[in-house]
Amino acid sequence: QVQLVESGGGLVQAGGSLRLSCAASGRTFSMGWFRQPPGKEREFVAAISRSRLSTEYSTFVKGRFTISRDNAKNTVYLQMNSLQPEDTALYYCAADSRGITTVGSGPRDYDSWGQGTQVTVSS
Repeated sequence: QVQLVESGGGLVQAGGSLRLSCAASGRTFSMGWFRQPPGKEREFVAAISRSRLSTEYSTFVKGRFTISRDNAKNTVYLQMNSLQPEDTALYYCAADSRGITTVGSGPRDYDSWGQGTQVTVSS
């Protein structure tokens, strides 16, 4: 496992943008973002392979969010544009330190999780 530290959450008005960052303490393979809206279960948002050649997005963020990574910094980013109130959630970073998948979209693909960063979008 690796340690993950997220940053970049906050309060933004609808239509605004935020960029989340997640720094890992060591080498990782697939890295992803999940979120948990109030009163709901955790859901997949986006993921990226170590090579950066493969990405996956959930249907509700495709076209608005962009995932990227800097392997030299062991950091993954989530650029979120056109934010809507329904994007309000606790956002979690996840990392696979075992190399079990190229790009994972399920919680079981990951063995390391951050503490979460809150994103609140006001209408």
